[in-house]
Amino acid sequence: MPDIVAHGRKPDVMACGVCHRADGPGGPENAGLAAEYIVQQMADFKSGARTTSVPQRNPPQLMIKTAKAITDAEIEQAAAYFSGLKPRAVIKVVETATVPRTRVAGLFLAAVPGGETEPIAGRIIEVPESLERFEMRDSRSHFIAYVPPGSVEQGRQLANTGGNGNSAPCTICHGPEMNGVGPIPGLAGRSPSDVVRQLYDFQHGRRTGPWSPLMAPNVIKLTLDDMVALAAYAASLPP
Repeated sequence: MPDIVAHGRKPDVMACGVCHRADGPGGPENAGLAAEYIVQQMADFKSGARTTSVPQRNPPQLMIKTAKAITDAEIEQAAAYFSGLKPRAVIKVVETATVPRTRVAGLFLAAVPGGETEPIAGRIIEVPESLERFEMRDSRSHFIAYVPPGSVEQGRQLANTGGNGNSAPCTICHGPEMNGVGPIPGLAGRSPSDVVRQLYDFQHGRRTGPWSPLMAPNVIKLTLDDMVALAAYAASLPP
């Protein structure tokens, strides 16, 4: 593991493993991706081509700060390390109309103790199976992603057909099993919360890097329900 992943570089470069975890699966606030894609995204964060629709969220602001301070050599080391790790399933997708009540726990959601529930109301509710283990960045900790009933099948149809002209099939670029093709990232098994945020940011012009023009026309007509369905389907696939 490169030192930049394990320890970062004070004062401005956080250890990559703090958020993305030491073996790369990330969490609801981020993702794990291919080397060329990681390098490009760091360049986009640094140049301002990649921002966020929700400026008050800490994770993108931390990435922008890190990108401005990290060296190209450090980026290459981290990208090579993370892209060389074998992806593994860390998310269980559950279709349900009722979900645990949640609270904000730092950068993600956690179930409120006591077993209270509420309607899912078209949302994705993604929580760690063990809050303590994830907060300790235990690489073996897993997540449950609660999604609306029927959303996985709806997402499968959208991903494979484009949804009656609203979009191009996702599988054309991201691969038939959504595992990525070359520098185009895999979406299979990824945090559905993060996928929805990225689709929303593409749709609202917050991501304008060199590969963004490929995404822009394919997200412009998507509804939030479409985004939730696509993310639910992708998360249900083996990475």
